[in-house]
Amino acid sequence: MGFHHHHHPHQDNPHGLHDKYGPEARYAVEREAELPTTKWDEEIARGLEYGLPGADSIVDKRIPTFSRGELPHFAGINTFLKAPYLEDVRRCGEYDVAVLGAPFDGGTTYRSGTRFGPQGIRKISALYGPYSFELGVDLRESITIADLGDIFTIPANIEKTFDQISKAVAHVYESGAFPVVLGGDHSIGYPTVRGVAQHMTGNLGIIHFDRHVDTQETDLDERMHTTPWFHATDIPNVPPKNLVQIGIGGWQAPRPGVKVGRERGTTIMTVTDCVEMGIEAAAERALEVAWDGADAVWLSFDVDCLDAAFVPGTGWPEPGGFLPREVLKFIQIIADAKPLAGIEVVECSPPYDNAEITSLIATRVICDTLGCLVRAGHLPKRRA
Repeated sequence: MGFHHHHHPHQDNPHGLHDKYGPEARYAVEREAELPTTKWDEEIARGLEYGLPGADSIVDKRIPTFSRGELPHFAGINTFLKAPYLEDVRRCGEYDVAVLGAPFDGGTTYRSGTRFGPQGIRKISALYGPYSFELGVDLRESITIADLGDIFTIPANIEKTFDQISKAVAHVYESGAFPVVLGGDHSIGYPTVRGVAQHMTGNLGIIHFDRHVDTQETDLDERMHTTPWFHATDIPNVPPKNLVQIGIGGWQAPRPGVKVGRERGTTIMTVTDCVEMGIEAAAERALEVAWDGADAVWLSFDVDCLDAAFVPGTGWPEPGGFLPREVLKFIQIIADAKPLAGIEVVECSPPYDNAEITSLIATRVICDTLGCLVRAGHLPKRRA
């Protein structure tokens, strides 16, 4: 149950480290020495070329006059992780990862504001660099990421917005880039899955983190954020037996949705289930269900699966959810196991947030997912 990594045991201590490190820390410190700095060096050179060398009084000659790239973290125009903004989306297949926003909260049934989710996530993502200490991964040195900006959603029309989202996600997925969708409320789960499924011949599984089942047919007479998985699992190659829902519980699980899940044979795991069996065992069970006969798996992460204390900026907060370290461990195991089809992070509502902590956990989930996909060799994809 302890720390695991994907590299060979250290036989000869090439870095001369003392023996007081914990095992994860030792791996992290040794791994950092093995990471290249090629792309960082290129970023510095590009900054000096495009942003002009710094003033004569600046001692560190790597600093340009105009901020270009990662530093300083409080400066710049916000894309996700300060990735390049790709205006020509026809070129997204030239990148390993494509980030796209789905700024829509027309499917919300209580607190709105998730139309500002992509903006909030991008803004706080500037806090992060591309390197994870524990994972031993530097995204800048490993993969290429582009930010495509936002899908043109239609605030007063759910179905037209769904069509826009499906077309956008299908375009990215077909290009070969790994889609990262910034929501938006959870109604977008149906059109995102629809966009991926239409470009697959085999089955698509879904791993769904949430406190709410989201499986009823309609809510308030429309396909709202409480309904995506009813309609997603109506798609012929998205069977309900491959839908696993993690963290469900509390006082906001509508009975019609529970009935649908029972009748269709979906799999639900509560927070208590996961904690008592252990996060590693729970993740293995989730993987077993989602990948059973499936060719790919879509990861749908609703921030409200975390305890309400950690995610004030969401539409349906519910006490009793996961701790951040529990859910991050869960995500890491899932991303390590097999290549994912893509990821969406939903229900981040910045107008209700405090100190951007909800947007920050959304950013962290994406970064840990990408980092583990890189560490396990799933990204970059091996293309023909």
